[in-house]
Formats: sequence, structure tokens, C-alpha cells
Amino acid sequence: MNEAVAQKGHPKGLWVLFGTEMWERFNYYGMRAVLVLFMTKALLFDKAFASNLYGSYTSLVYLTPLIGGFIADKYWGNQRSIIAGGIVMALGEFMLFFCGSTYQSAPGLSTILFFSGLGLMIAGNGFFKPNISSLVGQLYKKGDRRIDPAYTIFYMGINVGGAIGPFICGLVGDTGNPADFKWAFLAAGIGMIISVIVQLLFHKKYVTDPDKNILGLTPKGTPSIWINPITIVVGLAAFSALTIGLVYLDAKVVPYLTYLLIAATVFIAIVIFSDKTLTGIEKQRIGVIFIAAFFVIFFWSAFEQAGASLTFFAEEQTQRDLGFYVVPASFFQSLNSIFVVSFAPVFAWLWLKLGKREPSSPTKMAIGLLLLAAGYLWIATGVKNVGPGIKVSMIWLIGMYALHTWGELSLSPIGLAMVNKLAPMKFASLLMAVWFLANAAANKLAGVLSALYPDSGKTTHFLGYQMNNQYDFFMLFVVMASVAALVLFLLTKKLQKMMHQN
Repeated sequence: MNEAVAQKGHPKGLWVLFGTEMWERFNYYGMRAVLVLFMTKALLFDKAFASNLYGSYTSLVYLTPLIGGFIADKYWGNQRSIIAGGIVMALGEFMLFFCGSTYQSAPGLSTILFFSGLGLMIAGNGFFKPNISSLVGQLYKKGDRRIDPAYTIFYMGINVGGAIGPFICGLVGDTGNPADFKWAFLAAGIGMIISVIVQLLFHKKYVTDPDKNILGLTPKGTPSIWINPITIVVGLAAFSALTIGLVYLDAKVVPYLTYLLIAATVFIAIVIFSDKTLTGIEKQRIGVIFIAAFFVIFFWSAFEQAGASLTFFAEEQTQRDLGFYVVPASFFQSLNSIFVVSFAPVFAWLWLKLGKREPSSPTKMAIGLLLLAAGYLWIATGVKNVGPGIKVSMIWLIGMYALHTWGELSLSPIGLAMVNKLAPMKFASLLMAVWFLANAAANKLAGVLSALYPDSGKTTHFLGYQMNNQYDFFMLFVVMASVAALVLFLLTKKLQKMMHQN
């Protein structure tokens, strides 16, 4: 009887993980919503530099989980890593708060605080991001039918945080007065502290497996030196110093990140494909993951304009005056998460409803790229033949974000599921790293492309293509995503054969 009752609901541990992740996403997306505005309006960086720095920051955010995940699995355990990462991220936000408080009175100190804040956010994220989602499935017995709904609920938590963060941080920080940006960073930091408190108070009580064993504790056999508080603090300080140096180096000294990403991908490919224990079928399946990851770069580099060029567009080219209230530009970054929560159940229902006619994973991903292209075509139509200084209706941005979200729902969860299905067990983590590398490369490319935003009548070029205005700029993404979608459509049958899933 009790077992039957237990099967109806979800373990309380799911809601602890939901709350932890929701407040962390509140912190991350809230800060991201105002980041380029803070750089251009308060720190007075030019748009091209701000865009490139935004790309470097978000790219490194996807790289550090490879290190944080490894240390958690081998030495620290999930919970210790989540709490340590959360505290470091909160410290990063508070550094950005002090940067926003001193940029006029002490610009030199402010610059140091700014890069330190970004570096701490990158380092902390590396320990936080990979460790929460892996705990969700462990709350249930293998084969439990509640696992898929549990991940859906957890995904909703991510997007509730992603919707509320830009709204609250935009409300207090994006007021039109650059001195107020600091309140956005403070609000984001408080959100991160709440996330850590949820973990500290409830994890050991509720985050347990079906046999009531606490999940995410220190792995057995870990040398005591690794979990000594002094070692942990020194290790986190050293790692944070490294990430501060990495983001500063790429932004100010030498743009090395693109080469690092290519080298990491080639290295992983050599490690995997040179393994003689892999069968021919396993190598073909791994090949599908690498090919899909390549196409994902085209999707996310266009999608991630949300935090950069599309924020500039919202700020300068969008009519945001409702008569009684001017909508902050940062609010528009809540739209994606709001649309995910609204449409995710529709897409889940649609794939089930299609039954045998359901498209294959590569076809769904190609559809996602087409929907992304349609979003940019929609906003390009809105700005076509519009004179300089003329603002356009909010409907163009809102419609574009809706189409982009439909594209994301066709591509992102499908791609993650595909990696899990196709990856041989011995390379499961390494092939998930390939997926993260593709996201890191896409975010770096997003910054590079955002730097081409034609501002104040300037002309920019990309691979011989000239952009004189917003219409030309948005059409670049239409062409890029459409060509990628077409090539992926043409490869679909070949990829299906290589997947060997019939």
C-alpha cells in the first residue's frame, strides 16, 4: 500500500534540487540580462569589446564544468561541490556589486573587481552546474516511470529561475541610471545565497535514494587531504585565480579561446577513436554525436545573441514605452524561459501524438535550425526599410523569441537525449564533454558575431558579407541557420543508418 502511494508523487528530494537549481538560474540569468548593458553604459566599453567579452565569459562557463564534474566524481561528491560552487558564485556577484559601486570613484579598482567577479562566476559554475542534474535520476529506482516526468519538473525549475531572474534584476538594476546596475548584481547574489541555504538545510534530510541513503556524499576511498577545509579553500582560490586570468587574457591580451576549444575537441576525438576496444557500430554512433555537435554550434551562436546584440536591439531599436511604463530591455531575456514553460508540454505531446511518423533526432534538430532561421527572418522583416533612429514594435522581438524557443525545444532536449542513447558507457562523460565544448564554441562565436552589430551607421563584414544595418545583420543568421538546416536534412538518412537504432 505504501509503495503504491509513494509511486504516485515524487520524492521530496526532487523539490530540494528544484529549489537549488531555480535560485542558481535566477542568479545566472538575472546577471546575464544586464551584463552587456552594464559594460556599455557604466564601464563605457564599446559594443564590439563588450560582445567579445560576453562571448568569452559564457564560453568559459561551459568549459569549467568538465573540471568541476571530474573533481566531484572523484574526490568531493556532489553536495560539497554544489555548496562550494554556489558560495564562489555568490562572491562573484558581490564583487560585481562593488564594481558597480566604484566604477565612477575608482575606475582602476572597478576594472579589477569586474574581471574578478566574472572569473569567480565561471569557477563557481564549474562546480555547481554538472552536479545537480546527475542527482535527479538517482532519487528513483532503475526503470521507475517517474524519472522522465521528474526531469521535466526539474527543467521547469531551470526555466522558472530563468524567467524570474531577468525580471527582478532588470526591475532593480536596469532603470536607465547606470549607477543602479549594482542592485541587479546584489539581487542575483542574494538568489545564489538562497540556493546554497536550500542545499545546506534540506539535502541530507530529503535528497536520498529509494533505500534512504543520502545522495552526493564524499566518494568512498577519497584521501582525507582532498576534503580538508583548508585544501578546499586553497584549491577553489587557485582555480578562481586561473579563471580570472583566463577571461582577462582572452579579452585583453590574446584571443586564445577559439584555438583552445579546437585543440580540446581534436584531443578528445583522438582519445576516443584510437580506442581499439570500440566496435565499428560504436564508432559510427560516436561519429553521429560529433556531427550533431558541429551543427549545434550554428544554432547556439545565433540563439545566444539574446544576451548580446539582441539586448542592444531591445535597448535602442525597440519601442518599449507602454504609456505608463517603459519596459526595461533586460526583461526580454525572460521571454525564452516563459515560452519554454508554456510550450514544452505541447512539444512532448506532439512527438508522442506523431507515433510512428515521429521525426528522427537529426531531423528534429534540423527543424530546430529552421525555426531559428524563421525567428531571424521575422525580426529582419520588422526592421526592413526602417530608417535610422526609428524604433519598431515589441511584437518583432516577442515573435522572434517564440520561434527561437520552438527551435530550442526541437533541438536541445533531443540532442542531450541522443548523446545519452548513443554514447558507449565507458565514454559517456567524455562525449557529454563534447556536447559542452560545442556549446562553449557556440557562445564564443556568438560574442564574435555580436561584435559585428552595425551600430550608428558603421559597416561590418563577415566572410565577405557586408552589413550596413540591422536588416543585413539579422539576415546573416537567417542564411547561416538555413544552410546548416538544409545540410543536416540532407545528412539525416545517412546519420540514421550510422545510429543503428532500428
